Amino acid sequence: MINLKNILESRIFISFITAVIIINAFTLGLETSANITSKYGLILSLVDKIALTIFTLELMGKLLVYRFNFFKDGWNVFDFIIVVVSLIPASGPFSVLRAFRIFRTLRLLSIVPSMRRIIQAIFISIPGILSVGTIIILIFYISSVLTTNFFGNSFYEWFGTIGNSMYTLFQIMTLESWSMGIVRPVMKEYPLAWLFFVPFILVTTFAILNLFIGIIVDAMQQISGDDKENDLVEKDMHKKMRSIENQLKEIKNLLNKQNK
Repeated sequence: MINLKNILESRIFISFITAVIIINAFTLGLETSANITSKYGLILSLVDKIALTIFTLELMGKLLVYRFNFFKDGWNVFDFIIVVVSLIPASGPFSVLRAFRIFRTLRLLSIVPSMRRIIQAIFISIPGILSVGTIIILIFYISSVLTTNFFGNSFYEWFGTIGNSMYTLFQIMTLESWSMGIVRPVMKEYPLAWLFFVPFILVTTFAILNLFIGIIVDAMQQISGDDKENDLVEKDMHKKMRSIENQLKEIKNLLNKQNK
């Protein structure tokens, strides 16, 4: 059991699983080509089955080693769901599940430490993102009501309803053809329309969206700080253990000398 645990947690084995995930993702991408599938379909199918077998054996090994503690780690549960879904026969009513095999690639998120930190940062920043999201929805709703009243009669396709206005404003926020495609045509009918659109872009694109980035960066720094603290604690524990071991060795040496 101890040997199996060491194998599962070794860098070599983790690197091997990472390589299998990448190769499997590559072969699943190749399967989308009809020409490649017609020529190498059997090989691609074989590689896919081998990869699934490796993932299943890995999962069984972890369940054997960690038992119920396996499900206490959210990343393990994530891997478990992906592998179990892959084991469902992709035929008949479940044929649509064949397309979901590509989700195995998401296992990289649970294996690569840097990716895990990013996902953890996103989860930590969810409350802040929801708050900023609420603000931006409020701004969008107010702005869509205004634009519908201001420009709806002349530009129904863009601002005829609140839904149309919100979609158009979203396009403007992303700066996708906002000037030549939308704002300048509107300004031909309403020359002062820039008084609304320019502040809207400044508030949404350059202010609020940057808040999302700031929240995630702050969460990343928090996780990085926690990791450093954990490393310092581990180093301190190792030093104490070594000190205790050295003291025990000295005591044993003294006892041996006294016995002689």
